[in-house]
Amino acid sequence: MEITSSSFKHEDMLPARYAYENQNISPSLSWSGAPKETKSFALICDDPDAPVGTWVHWVIFDIPASVNGLPENVVREEEVSGLGKNGKNSYGNYGYDGPCPPGGTHRYYFKLYALDAMLNLNPTLTLFS
Repeated sequence: MEITSSSFKHEDMLPARYAYENQNISPSLSWSGAPKETKSFALICDDPDAPVGTWVHWVIFDIPASVNGLPENVVREEEVSGLGKNGKNSYGNYGYDGPCPPGGTHRYYFKLYALDAMLNLNPTLTLFS
């Protein structure tokens, strides 16, 4: 699978508008090449360079297999109409909350998983629950 964004280029700095202390909106993402057995997608955005360990910026799951991307500024509610369910991030909120590193340069990974089932889990889940 390939995941891309019209909001930023691979390995470029994430534009300030997506930062926690700025507009704090999620970037647009699109993907292709999912296996034909895919029933749903899950997406995790994290920062492995956080001083407290991996910091999770976004968990969204039960994205229908018919969806091939997420628009900019996905709502921060448990249920995202037609797009799945937001889990809780490391800030303790539903949906995307952008970078706010205490210093230095950090990396942010958007990881997409093609799943062979809908998870049907409670949106209160976190990456580590």
